[in-house]
Amino acid sequence: MAERNDLTRRSFLRLTAATALAAGIGTAAGADEGKKALPNGAKTNDTLKLNPTTKIREPKIEFDWPALHIGAAWYEEGPTGCTVFYFPDQAKTVADIRGGNHASSLMDNLENGHSDYLDAICFAGGSIYGLEAATGVTAELLAKGGYANRVYKTSGAIIWDLWRDNMIYPDKDLGRVALRMARPGTFPMGWQGVGCSPGCGGGFGPESTGQGGAFRQIGATKLAVFTVVNAMGAIYNRKGEIVRGNLDKKTGKRLSSVECVEKLISDSATPAKPREHNTTLTLVVTNQKVSNLEQLARQVHTSMARAIQPFHTIKDGDILYAATTEEIENKALDDLALGVLASELAWDAVLATLSDIA
Repeated sequence: MAERNDLTRRSFLRLTAATALAAGIGTAAGADEGKKALPNGAKTNDTLKLNPTTKIREPKIEFDWPALHIGAAWYEEGPTGCTVFYFPDQAKTVADIRGGNHASSLMDNLENGHSDYLDAICFAGGSIYGLEAATGVTAELLAKGGYANRVYKTSGAIIWDLWRDNMIYPDKDLGRVALRMARPGTFPMGWQGVGCSPGCGGGFGPESTGQGGAFRQIGATKLAVFTVVNAMGAIYNRKGEIVRGNLDKKTGKRLSSVECVEKLISDSATPAKPREHNTTLTLVVTNQKVSNLEQLARQVHTSMARAIQPFHTIKDGDILYAATTEEIENKALDDLALGVLASELAWDAVLATLSDIA
């Protein structure tokens, strides 16, 4: 565990140094270090023999849900990875997209009042290159199905984690491996899968986060939220305290976004330049039939602004998928109540992204 944590921390140290000048806070030395990030003979998928890591470790959550399989695989050489949510009998799915900077695949039929039945959803690092992992999931689904005459559908969404000193990304092979490893009832948290190298709170340089999840069962209704936070904003707990991001190392205090701006103004400093690429990816999934899945997605996505502030900025590309396996009906739990419960689970999931961080 210590070796894994050190590897991720080194990635963030490199990021902080390389982006400090751009943020209006650092020095020229940090900018020069960033220029050394990709020398001749760059480390990338085409120049290295990469070995996927698939062994799940603590922390993780476990639950009983055969209709939802989860797989994770990552390249320690990055570190970067992907997390796959596989529905053996498909799931009705919609997507809510907010902010000004996102990238995804197979999205046209999932937003603006549309829904579709998906076989899988793939969250990946590697920026737009990481969308290749979703094609690997689809290819593996075809192989898994015996190459039958059927079109499998995988939607992919990515985070930008290329602050590393390499250009390694989750590729088609990694997507295939992640699907092969998919099993029901287990979700790995922290620095695993897509959670290898995300961060949050760009005011004073980002701090590392990971992937998180939360599950609850009410009667026959199963409800889960899974997320990876790579946000411009900082993470808040239920007491209204910042627990990750916006750390002023000079004072040791975490500042709100407003306080960051006010500090810059009072110090007559150059306004901080936000990170260009930030994304929070989320899946809320239930086994209960939902009459208005799109509204559920909006409700839960909006609620996450309590946990991440600011949220949905012009520098963020936030995507929330809402899916149902449609296994049961529960008249005692309507769409509104389901949204309330899912919103609280979403906050739990955001806080759980810090599970693997000392």
